[in-house]
Amino acid sequence: MELELRGITKRFGPLVANDGISLSVAPGQVHALLGENGAGKTTLMNVLYGLMQPDEGEIVVDGTPVSFNSPKDAIAAGVGMVHQHFMLVPVFTVAENVTLGIEQADRAGLLDRRRTRREVADLSHRYGLDVDPDALVEDLPVGIQQRVEIVKALVRQANVLILDEPTAVLTPAETEELFRIVRQLRDGGTSIIFISHKLREVQAIADTITVLRRGAVVGQTEPSASADELAAMMVGRNVQLRVSKEPAKPGAAVLEVTDLTVRGDDGRTWVDGLSFDVRAGEILGIAGVQGNGQTELCEALMGLRPSSAGTVTLNGRSLTRASPRARLRAGIAYVPEDRTEDGLVGSFSVSENLILDLYDRKPFASGINLNLPAIAKNATERISEFDVRTGSPATPAGTLSGGNQQKVILARELGREHKVLIASQPTRGLDVGSIEFVHRRIIERRDDGVAVIIVSSELDEIYALADRIAVMYEGKITGFRDPGVPAAELGRLMAGGADADPESAGAAAAVPEVAPAPGAATLLGAATVPEAPAPEAPVPDVTVPDVTVPDVTGPGAAPEPAPSHGPTLPPDPGDPPGPSAAQEET
Repeated sequence: MELELRGITKRFGPLVANDGISLSVAPGQVHALLGENGAGKTTLMNVLYGLMQPDEGEIVVDGTPVSFNSPKDAIAAGVGMVHQHFMLVPVFTVAENVTLGIEQADRAGLLDRRRTRREVADLSHRYGLDVDPDALVEDLPVGIQQRVEIVKALVRQANVLILDEPTAVLTPAETEELFRIVRQLRDGGTSIIFISHKLREVQAIADTITVLRRGAVVGQTEPSASADELAAMMVGRNVQLRVSKEPAKPGAAVLEVTDLTVRGDDGRTWVDGLSFDVRAGEILGIAGVQGNGQTELCEALMGLRPSSAGTVTLNGRSLTRASPRARLRAGIAYVPEDRTEDGLVGSFSVSENLILDLYDRKPFASGINLNLPAIAKNATERISEFDVRTGSPATPAGTLSGGNQQKVILARELGREHKVLIASQPTRGLDVGSIEFVHRRIIERRDDGVAVIIVSSELDEIYALADRIAVMYEGKITGFRDPGVPAAELGRLMAGGADADPESAGAAAAVPEVAPAPGAATLLGAATVPEAPAPEAPVPDVTVPDVTVPDVTGPGAAPEPAPSHGPTLPPDPGDPPGPSAAQEET
């Protein structure tokens, strides 16, 4: 099916989200849409899928102009879409989700569940997707859920499949498996529109690349284009893909954690007797395969999750039983892992989100009233300082792009006095320009004497930012290392290997003044923590890691509470105060 978009324009009041965009997609082609956060990629695809109507322009299918007034029209024309946030009913089975809206009945007029299961199983097997039709969606890992979304599109005979940021929540193994599926669909004649801002992934999977910037097409190129060229096209300027920083000059310990233990509601120990400290003017990077207690550790440090044992002190003051509000007042800034759930109130304005933890204090409070002029002044200053791209401070935060939402959180947390910064997955889902901005701000905080903890599943990011690395495995720290550690050594520790360096086994390990890692990472945004140890390797050039990942998903496999295997590395590498935390993202 030949698909063409001609002069598509979509406006939201004074904001032009799509400005005369034209592109064509050939049969059996992977056409990548590359652009920074807020470039208009998802809006364009929502127009193509019938979720929005264009103000100008037309959609042409096989040479004939068509009008999609709803997704039903788009589906009937052979267009399917897998949204970044999956559109699945958690309590339904795979088969029920796949056939929702197109259910088939038997002669008695009852749902023919047996036929539905059989057809879903046959289709998924034909395309190598292999999902269990009887599995409940809520029990499936995100990689398998994504397969369900693809099967749902294919069962409706999609000839053009839109994948919107498909790797944003996938593990490396799941990403590699998705690429296999995309290639198989392409070879079968299906056209794929692959939306992303991750340069390396686009270079790996695309046949042709169209770059959007601020709602307009700025160019079309081949995947052979260099990362520097693609990054410059995305953001309209040269982007520093390598993090630059001076050697750390750590001072006294600011945050001290001793024998911290955190258990879940099910009794499982997520954090098991952890001890470490973070010094003024240093960045402690916590590495490890996701699901080994990193999230629970950050929540416990912020008082969002109770600890069952151990102590947390800040400059000698115990915060072990302190509330999240008290910890914020004590000088902890917190960038949560999930910005939409824990970092913002989506229906609140940008200006309101910027004072969520300060709304009851001067100058933003005047008695029992809010000081609206002071709130507006603060918003204007923060929006300018942190380059938040929004039409107005009154814009609901949930309508901003992911990168701009992250900037709002950073502006709020870094815009007040703090002694410790805890940032969990600070650049997840961000484009290269936003990653560069976030990294620069984190380095500035370190250089101002703030003690920084970075938790990231991006190995590139750990190598780039950390002055000292702690590796977590099954709730314990398996070792401390400096950023010059070979990837194979990190991999061994991430797999639960014993610490061969006795001096680094405790929190009192000396903090070396180290220069940036020899392979200081780039901002290409693809090398997430890989998954089974490999032989010793020299210090990696993380700029272009060549990660090999096994298929660990398995058909219909339920998620494990923690990984049973460690990382696979290439042999030659490389309760905050204020309103409710219930948020929404649009």
